[in-house]
Amino acid sequence: MTHILIVDDEEDMRHLISMYLENAGFTVSHAEDGQEASKQLVKGKTDLVLLDIMLPGKNGFEICTDIRKTSEIPVIFLTAKGEEWDKVKGLQIGGDDYIVKPFSPGELTARIRAVLRRFHKEDEQATTIEKAGILVDLSSHAVKVKRKSVPLTLKEFELLLLLIKNVGRVFSREQLLTMIWGDDYSGGTRTVDTHIKTLRMKLGKEAGAAVATVWGIGYKFEDPTA
Repeated sequence: MTHILIVDDEEDMRHLISMYLENAGFTVSHAEDGQEASKQLVKGKTDLVLLDIMLPGKNGFEICTDIRKTSEIPVIFLTAKGEEWDKVKGLQIGGDDYIVKPFSPGELTARIRAVLRRFHKEDEQATTIEKAGILVDLSSHAVKVKRKSVPLTLKEFELLLLLIKNVGRVFSREQLLTMIWGDDYSGGTRTVDTHIKTLRMKLGKEAGAAVATVWGIGYKFEDPTA
């Protein structure tokens, strides 16, 4: 049975959402802040996270960023913050959907099921990804451009994989540094620029152009064939 983790500091809201979801056939657990959510996620039983933004301690954006460092589990923001910038930020940092309170039970369950369908469809795909003329084999960590092997270092491969799995999504240099090198890395964001430069060179002019610079922000992957 699909298990949903609700992260919201309002007890009444948690119980209301739980009632809706349990009536729709989901199992539910609760967390009132990021610390409790982390404990729940470590248990490995969660299929999707419903995440409020305004929380004590770490806010929902920070919690989502933490989740994305180690997991692709679906995250839906469920919040009273309805400003466009909040929605854009939530989706840019890795949220799969954004629902503004108040909401209807039907809308909530329908959008949860839609996100889960997309997630499982992607999860069941083959172990290769091919976009913009670049073929990435996940099982062998091999990369080919026009059937020619492209030797990449581990960090170059991880950068490419992260970008190619998130076509169109912009990652800041700080996000890439944290997600690829980790929180404990003491070097600066210049490391990211250097690895992006060598990655483009190895992919070649045409394929390398898919790794696009978003000036003043960071990088994204563009697939002109999509």
